[in-house]
Amino acid sequence: MRFGVDFGTTRIVVAAVDRGNYPIVAFQTPSGDVCEWFPSLIAVRGGGERLFGWHAYAAQENPDATTVRSIKRYLQDAGPLTRVELGSDSLSMLDLLTGQFASLRDALIKSSSVKLSPGEPLEVMLGVPANANGNQRFLTVEAFHRAGFHVLGLLNEPSAASIEYGHAIRGRQASRTRDTILVYDLGGGTFDASIVEMDENRHAVLASEGIPSLGGDDFDELLAELALDAAGVAPAERESLSQSELFRLLEECRRKKEALHPNSRRLSIELDQVRDEWPAVSIAVGDFYDRAQPLIDETIHAVQDLVSGREGEIEAIYVAGGASELPLVARALRETFGRRVRRSNYTRSATAIGLAIQADHTAGYQLQERFTRNFGVWREAEEGRVVIFDPLFAKGTPLPAPGDPPLSVTRSYFAAHNVGHFRYLECSHTTPDSRPTGEITVWDEILFPFEADLLPVTDLAGTAVTRHDGGPRQRIEETYAADSSGSVTVTIANLTAGYRRNFRLGRWAVPQTPLVPGRKRARRTSSKP
Repeated sequence: MRFGVDFGTTRIVVAAVDRGNYPIVAFQTPSGDVCEWFPSLIAVRGGGERLFGWHAYAAQENPDATTVRSIKRYLQDAGPLTRVELGSDSLSMLDLLTGQFASLRDALIKSSSVKLSPGEPLEVMLGVPANANGNQRFLTVEAFHRAGFHVLGLLNEPSAASIEYGHAIRGRQASRTRDTILVYDLGGGTFDASIVEMDENRHAVLASEGIPSLGGDDFDELLAELALDAAGVAPAERESLSQSELFRLLEECRRKKEALHPNSRRLSIELDQVRDEWPAVSIAVGDFYDRAQPLIDETIHAVQDLVSGREGEIEAIYVAGGASELPLVARALRETFGRRVRRSNYTRSATAIGLAIQADHTAGYQLQERFTRNFGVWREAEEGRVVIFDPLFAKGTPLPAPGDPPLSVTRSYFAAHNVGHFRYLECSHTTPDSRPTGEITVWDEILFPFEADLLPVTDLAGTAVTRHDGGPRQRIEETYAADSSGSVTVTIANLTAGYRRNFRLGRWAVPQTPLVPGRKRARRTSSKP
């Protein structure tokens, strides 16, 4: 059976492909309730027992358990070997994600609304933030694969929402005229926006922008700060909160935030859910909105950058993502852009539905994605006197459709050194003179033996790099290939001596300090030169 899976920061939403329909999958919780989502939660109990999903959610009441929400937010800083500290345990990020998705697979088979035949394969189309770096994309796909899913492909979340828009609002019998929409997707941990051109069942992403660390989690933290202020909780007492207590505080604030509607005036936060001796407090909605407005303004500024020069092309603004239900969002969009704001009937499920439609080969939707970041390598120039950035795949470069041959770029030259030292990076923007700026992700370095006599050397890091003073030089060719998900591989070949090596590019090095979820993290916003 085929599914669209939206691995969200706070929830995993799954839509099934069912003969032209795309129902949201309902899960039965251990307490017997039914929910149309699966928690993105991980917990570790004393003794090292790992819990995921609903079992992790139930563990919040256990003082011996460490429960972590929003693990997805840490993927932008992680590699497959990155360690994550949960209480006294240190676990690899890839193992944690694999456990999370294996728990999802088990729930789909044993306690969901879908009926599966024994041994039936679970085929999934996955969503990722449009601004996700290559490592985050690899981690998501690899963990689902290890958990027993067959991964059909990877799609940017706002692109998936645009497919849901085309299916639900324009309809199959819609006008054949070409429309251009702005998808505003504010989720639990990230903000993405994309301009999508739609013509019948063909969708082309024209441009994307985003803020990788802004979402519903930040509004929960703002509300928590207001509640602790109202209760007179001292800074030292706040710092003493355990991971489990912080989890309960943020969950209480999330529940009350999600219950807001345009006529709400006050929010009641039950702080005794965190510590028995703490009181319930009442927060004026206006005070919460005043704190939240600067974050909404950040998303508006990112959208203004995105649509600059294209304002007249936008037919509609389509809003998706659970955090976009905050009444402030639609108001800010209307006031800034003066256009009708259309909200999905399934705000929290639009991405999953769009992914399911894309997974359905009978639906006939064709989507052309683009690179959402600049990818390139540092190179020497002017005989080593300067270093320049070579953008191999520029932001906005169209990606191949699923099943099509990969996009290919080749660089060919005569080597000036005995060892090639390749330093790759991704960046959200470049300056007019092609220097990386904005959100920058540094990838691992690759060493390649330009000289054939270095082939037996297993660790080139200990080999001194020297320049040629003359004599025969080696002709080197680099061939870069990008697939439909934006994953990049490179083949480096010594054409003179006749050997080559293949590399899947990413960021595999283990950070010096393990990630410690639970404390408020500094956000990195979108920036332009």
